[in-house]
Amino acid sequence: MSSESAPKTILITGAAGFIASHVTKRLVSNYPNYKIVALDKLSYCSSLKNLQPCFASSRFKFVKADIASSDLINYLLDAEEIDTIMHFAAETHVDNSFGNSFEFTTNNIYGTHVLLEACKVTRRINRFIHVSTDEVYGESDLETDIGNPEASQLLPTNPYSATKAGAEMLVMAYHRSYGLPIITTRGNNVYGPNQFPEKLIPKFVLLAMRGDPLPIHGNGSNVRSYLFCADVAEAFDVILHKGVIGHVYNIGTKRERSVVDVATDICKLFGFDVQREIKFVNDRPFNDKRYFLDDQKLKKLGWEERTPWEVGLKMTIAWYRENPGWWGNIGHALDPHPRISVIIPSETEEEELLMQYTIGSVSSTSGLKFMIYGRTGWIGGLLGKICMDKGIPYAYGRGKLEDRKMLLHDIRRLRPTHVINAAGVTGRPNVDWCETHKVETMRTNVVGTLNLADVCHQEGVYMLNFATGCIFQYDKDHPQGSGRGFKEEDEPNFTGSFYSKTKAMVEEMLREYDNVCTLRLRMPISSDLSNMRNFITKITRYNKVVNIPNSMSVLDELLPISIEMAKRKCKGVWNFTNPGIVSHNEILELHKRYIDPQFKWVNFNLEEQAKVIIAPRSNNELDVSKLKKEFPELLSIKDSIIKYVFEPNKRVK
Repeated sequence: MSSESAPKTILITGAAGFIASHVTKRLVSNYPNYKIVALDKLSYCSSLKNLQPCFASSRFKFVKADIASSDLINYLLDAEEIDTIMHFAAETHVDNSFGNSFEFTTNNIYGTHVLLEACKVTRRINRFIHVSTDEVYGESDLETDIGNPEASQLLPTNPYSATKAGAEMLVMAYHRSYGLPIITTRGNNVYGPNQFPEKLIPKFVLLAMRGDPLPIHGNGSNVRSYLFCADVAEAFDVILHKGVIGHVYNIGTKRERSVVDVATDICKLFGFDVQREIKFVNDRPFNDKRYFLDDQKLKKLGWEERTPWEVGLKMTIAWYRENPGWWGNIGHALDPHPRISVIIPSETEEEELLMQYTIGSVSSTSGLKFMIYGRTGWIGGLLGKICMDKGIPYAYGRGKLEDRKMLLHDIRRLRPTHVINAAGVTGRPNVDWCETHKVETMRTNVVGTLNLADVCHQEGVYMLNFATGCIFQYDKDHPQGSGRGFKEEDEPNFTGSFYSKTKAMVEEMLREYDNVCTLRLRMPISSDLSNMRNFITKITRYNKVVNIPNSMSVLDELLPISIEMAKRKCKGVWNFTNPGIVSHNEILELHKRYIDPQFKWVNFNLEEQAKVIIAPRSNNELDVSKLKKEFPELLSIKDSIIKYVFEPNKRVK
C-alpha cells in the first residue's frame, strides 16, 4: 500500500491524556482541514484542560466515552465518517499494574479488541495507528550498543507490558485475517508539560517544588531513554502521513539516563544538594534495567529528535512552576509507589466543561441536561449515541447504583434535568447467572434502582427507568395467539427466574414515586447483528431454538422514542415493545431471506429446552395500546424488524 496518507476525519482515543493531547493539539493546529474527533473517558490521568486550545476549532469534537462501549464506537465510526484511528487510550503506569492488573487487561486488551472489531464491521478505516510501548520487548542487555529493532521478539516482564503485547497480537491478527490497515508504534519514555505526576519526571519536579526528597526505586541504576513530548507529537505526525501499512515503528532515542541521573539533573536546576534530596526506596516487584531501541526505520521517514535533554527539562520545569495546580489534589500520586485505587480524579471544572463541549461545540437551547447510568451496557451506550445525534448535552453517572452517597454526588455536581437508568444485572451470559448470584442481582436491580429513584425524588429530578416485560407468562386469560396482551396495570404472574422476580419487585415499588417513568423492554433487537446481546444474533447462533411468539423491542425505533418520552416527562409504567408478536421461526425465516439463504436451524420444545437451562424463560404478549396512542407512527414488530434490521443488513440479492 502507498505510504502517503491524507486523512479526512481522525478519531484519537485517549485524547485528553498526556501524549495524545500533544498529538491532538499539533494536528488541530497544523491541519485545519482535518476533522478531529477526540475520545476520552476522562480517568484520573487525563484532563479536558489538556485539550482547551482545540475547542476553538470548528473542526474539533470531543466525546466523553469508554472505548469498551462497542455500540458507541460503532456509531462514532459511521456517524462521524471516521477514516483514520490513532489509538492512544490505555492504562500505562507500571506501578498500578502490579496492584490493579485486571483493569489493565480490560482497558488495554479488551478496549483495543472493541476498536478492531468496530473497524472490521464498519469497513471504512484507511489507517489504524496502534500506540504501544518499548516495554513489550522486555529488558535490554546493559552492555549492548544495538537497540531492539521492530522485528525483535516480544518478552514483556510486568502486567502493563504484557497487556500491551497482548493488544499488539490482536492488532496483528486483525491485519492478517481481515486486512485491517494497521500501523504499530513502540516508544521510549516521554516527558514534558501536562504529564500526570505519577510518572518519574513530573513527580520529581513537583516534589522538588515542594522541597521534598526525590524517591528512587532500588539503587537508581535503571536506565531509560527520554523524548520530549513535542518531538513525539512530530513523530506521530510523520507516521500518520508517511508510515507504511502493516509496519511497526520504534519512536526512540539513543540518549539514555539512569534514574539517579534524572534526579541529579533536576536537583541541579533547582539548586539543591543532590545527596540530601535523594531518598532510596523499595524497588518494584520487577524493574527492567534498560529499554534500548533501534530508531533508524522512523528516521528514514524523515523524523529526528530535535529537543536536547537540558532544554526539554527546563521547559518542563517552567511549565509546572506556572501551573502548579493543574492536576488538583495529587498528593497520593507523589507517593514512591502510587496505586490507582488511592488516586482521586479531579472533578472541579472538568464535568462542567464537558457539559459545555459534550458533542464538540453543541450548545443546547432546550435547557436539557441528561445523566445516564449504564455507560458500559448495551442500552446505555446506545442512549449516549442518540443524545449525541440529537445534540442533547449528557454525561454518564460515575456512582454505582448501590452507593447512595455517590449518586447524590453525581446529581448535585451536574444538576441534570433528567436521569436515565439503563444499568442493571441481566446475567453473564444470561439470566441463569442470577440464580446462583442472588445477592449481587438484588444489590443492583432492587437496592440500586430504588436508591437512584429515591435520590432523584429527593433532588427533584425526573427519572426514566428501563425495566423488563419478562414478568408475565401466557395464562388462561392471556392465551398464546389470542391477541390479548398483558396491560401495564396487570399483576406480574411469572416467577420462574430470580431475575424476573427482582424486576417485578422493584417495578411495584417504583409506582410509588411520582417522578419515575418505567419502560418494559422485551427481547431487545437492534440493527447491530455483531452484538451478542441482540436477540436475533443470539437465536441464530443457538444449536436449537424454541418456536414461540413473543412481544419484542426493536431498539433502533424505540430508544429514540424513549428520549422523547423523557423530554415529555411521561410518568408511570409503559409496555415498551413494538405492537404485535413475532415467533422465533419467523425471525429466522427473515434472517434466511435477507442475510443467509443457506441458514438452517432446529427446533425443540419447552420440555427439551428446560434440560439445558437453569431458569425457565418468560413468554408473553404485551398490550402496547397506551404507547401506540402516544406515538401512533410506531411500527408493528415484523415491519420494524424488516425496516430497521434486515433491510440495512441485507446481503441476499
